[in-house]
Amino acid sequence: MKNLRIFTVLSMFLFAGTFAFGQGDMAKTKMVGGAEMYPSKNIVENAINSKDHTTLVAAVKAADLVEILQSEGPFTVFAPTNAAFEALPAGTVETLLKEENQKKLQSVLTYHVLAGDFKAKDVMMAIKKGNGKATFTTVNGAKISAMLDGDKVKLKDAAGNVATVTIADVNQSNGVIHVIDTVLLPSK
Repeated sequence: MKNLRIFTVLSMFLFAGTFAFGQGDMAKTKMVGGAEMYPSKNIVENAINSKDHTTLVAAVKAADLVEILQSEGPFTVFAPTNAAFEALPAGTVETLLKEENQKKLQSVLTYHVLAGDFKAKDVMMAIKKGNGKATFTTVNGAKISAMLDGDKVKLKDAAGNVATVTIADVNQSNGVIHVIDTVLLPSK
C-alpha cells in the first residue's frame, strides 16, 4: 500500500511537471499576422498561417525555396510583411513572381536569410561590439548592416533602404524569424 501511495504521489508530480512544461512552451509562442507561431513548427509551417506574410509565402513558393526553409537549418529570416511588398514600386512583385525571374526572386529572398540562429540579443550584441553597427553576410552572399535607433533594430540594404524589426524572436524549430517593415534589396 505504501508503494502505491509513493507511486501516486510521484505520478502527480510528473503530471504537474508535464503540465507546467506544456504551459511554458505555450508562453513561448508569438502572434504574427493574427496567428500563433509555434516554436515546434518550422519557418514555412508558421509563415503559412500569418495573414501578414501571404506575399512572402507566395514568393518563397515561386522561388522554389520551400524545401530549403523547411530543412533543419538553423536560419534567421528577416520576414517582410505584405505591406512591405506593397510599398515596392508598382509591378515589382508581379514581375519577380514570373517564372523567368526565379533566379532574381531567389536572390531577393535569400538576401533576407542568415545561416544560423541569430536572436535579437545576438544582433544587438554584434551592434554593440561594432560600435553601433554590425554587418552580416546573407545566404545570398551579399551583406546587410544592422544598427539601433533607440531600442529598435534597423537593417540597411546595399541600396540604402532601411527596415525596422517590428516583431523580434519568433522562434521556429529550425531557427528564428524577425518581422520587418521593408523589403531589403541586394545589389546583385
